[in-house]
Amino acid sequence: MSSTTLRRALVRSLRRPPWSPEVWRDVRFTAAGIPMALPVWLAVTESKLLFPALAAVLLFVRPLTDVQRGRLRALAGVEVPPLRPATGLRVWLLGLTWRQVLYHLLVGPLLAVGALALLYAWAAAVVLTSVYVWVWLLPAGTAVRTDLAGYDVVFTVGGALLLSVLSLPGTQLARLEVWAARRLLGPDRAEALERRVEEIAESRAGLVDAVDAERRRIERDLHDGAQQRLTSLAMNLGLARRTLKDAPPEVMQVIVDAHEEAQAAIDELRDLVRGLHPAVLEDRGLDAALSGIAARAPLPVRLEVDLSERIAPTVEAVAYFTVSEALTNVAKHAKANRVDLSVRTSGGRLCLVISDDGVGGADPTRGTGLTGLRKRAASVDGALSVLSPLGGPTTITVELPCAL
Repeated sequence: MSSTTLRRALVRSLRRPPWSPEVWRDVRFTAAGIPMALPVWLAVTESKLLFPALAAVLLFVRPLTDVQRGRLRALAGVEVPPLRPATGLRVWLLGLTWRQVLYHLLVGPLLAVGALALLYAWAAAVVLTSVYVWVWLLPAGTAVRTDLAGYDVVFTVGGALLLSVLSLPGTQLARLEVWAARRLLGPDRAEALERRVEEIAESRAGLVDAVDAERRRIERDLHDGAQQRLTSLAMNLGLARRTLKDAPPEVMQVIVDAHEEAQAAIDELRDLVRGLHPAVLEDRGLDAALSGIAARAPLPVRLEVDLSERIAPTVEAVAYFTVSEALTNVAKHAKANRVDLSVRTSGGRLCLVISDDGVGGADPTRGTGLTGLRKRAASVDGALSVLSPLGGPTTITVELPCAL
């Protein structure tokens, strides 16, 4: 080690004096790991106790890990993600992480030995720093005071210097232990990615539910607010149209035009409200809502519904709008004479099959209609497939989970 490196290390040590709270926190943290890890080290180094120690660590690896996680959280402010709970011997064996066994059998004991050596050095530094005081307190003429005469100042200064530089190895040892704990005691990369995927799935499900709830709120506000006001306006205009028979023709024409515009606005707003979230879907369920779609379709629709399982409201909304958009696409592009719509639940899945006798040739990679349907199904972990050869028929199959 060069003199420059030693000088830099000394400067870093002096920036954190031994009485600073950070140094004492690191000392407490490393010292707290000694009582649990050092006995394991002594057992491993003893040939007769090697196999019992290994068996004990394998058996209690999860409680030992939980204790270490608690120490890291309480004394170092570091949160190591917990392991997945294991129930049963087979699940426990499959979920056993050998990185944690390595930590408790080797890394933890080695760090405990380092912490013990560091505590010994701290104790020696404290004793040396206080030599001048306790030698002065000894009675005059004692052998210890006579032997240390002339050296007490040297020991005191040396102990103070040692005490000042010990903060650096203490900090480095604490950082090394935190690094090892994060790498070895927490979940591995595969489990961390799995948890992240689960969190993202839960977040997406919550977002879908929030969007659906907001859509329902907008539907209620439009239905109970703007639509009611427009209906009242149309009724007043209709009443004026019927009663003001002696009004000038110009005035009557204005009233008639306003009445017709109000009626058209009510129809458009009703379609908009139905497109946001149909009230029948919430009041009477998916079966009745799909029956309404089939009745309003511009071509004959044969509907078969067999719902034997409960479906989440968000999934019901996705199924409703998927069927509605699919029937709209059929009416616009398929040149079909009839549509068969089958809705069934089985094994926790909702299956929608929409088939028509049109010209076929539907390609999900072209246009936005089928792409939008696929994205809508994927928003709740569903899947959509299209079978549409040239000349027809076209069959769209959508599978959605009954529960999110």
